[in-house]
Amino acid sequence: MSGATSPSTKRANTFVAERLPDARSLAPRLAALVDEPDEFVRALETGLRSLADPAYLDEVRRVTPGLTSALGVRAPLVRPLHAAVRRACRGRADVALWLAERLERERWLEVRAFVPTLLRLSVEDDPERTWQLIRRVARATDNWIAVDTLAGAAALGILVEPIRWAELEQLVFAPSPWERRFVGSTIASLPFEVVPEDRPRLADRPAVDTIGQLIGDADENVQKALSWALRNWAQVDPAAVGRFLDEQADLAAADGDGHRAWVVRDTLPALDREHAARLRSRLAGIRRSGAAASTSTAARTSAAFADLIATGSTPVVTRVPGDTDAEPERSLTE
Repeated sequence: MSGATSPSTKRANTFVAERLPDARSLAPRLAALVDEPDEFVRALETGLRSLADPAYLDEVRRVTPGLTSALGVRAPLVRPLHAAVRRACRGRADVALWLAERLERERWLEVRAFVPTLLRLSVEDDPERTWQLIRRVARATDNWIAVDTLAGAAALGILVEPIRWAELEQLVFAPSPWERRFVGSTIASLPFEVVPEDRPRLADRPAVDTIGQLIGDADENVQKALSWALRNWAQVDPAAVGRFLDEQADLAAADGDGHRAWVVRDTLPALDREHAARLRSRLAGIRRSGAAASTSTAARTSAAFADLIATGSTPVVTRVPGDTDAEPERSLTE
């Protein structure tokens, strides 16, 4: 019958209902331990293990191939824990950072997921230390769940200190696809860090230009983040996104670029039907291939830079835009 609840959903609902009292009981115990990071970690890991669902763990592994560091705790069971920790650390940036630095070293995905929650609490009072930890965590991530969870904290950090955009832009050249995905995920998160009526005010951010550096990337995880970012940025600057997609569709059609075409197609739900139909027709028959190399501007720039190094030429040192007197920035991908 249409609308009937599946057996797997019924099982999941029953599992959550049975364990929700345990999660609610664990929450205040964690809140009382935020000043004792080692004790907090022990209590958190023990509690999460007791809340884990093997069936859900199988599903997490299915959608995140290669992930071996998850316990399999369903979202409704961790929400009370995050809420309690937020309350305990609100207005205490030093405690939030101290605890985040301790948790960042842990193995389990659900334990490390508390790091972005804590960084959101410290970013306004201690933006420098918070951003450095965001970067360190991003550099160490190896799955899309962790990347996308961290992206919200990074987006908030950029709103607090707009100069951080320059650091985000440098990550388009990162060797790690997870850091490149982090660029798209952060842009995708930005519109949802402000109230809807304020989203058009973000239009002066170079989001579309930054995406333009990465589109054509061969990694599927990066491609998914770019289309996500474009769909969300259409709520900020729909005209700019529309023009960008027209340009990229023309490039993809001219070169048979399947990587670029996939991102454009996946963004089409953000456009009006007529515009989407035109682009879909323009890209008919163009498909991505796992064997095809990246065609992005960032990939070409990185390859040219590698050639300069290999031939012994002196590379150009970049600076933060507008900072003419500062010492040269070291590459954030080193």
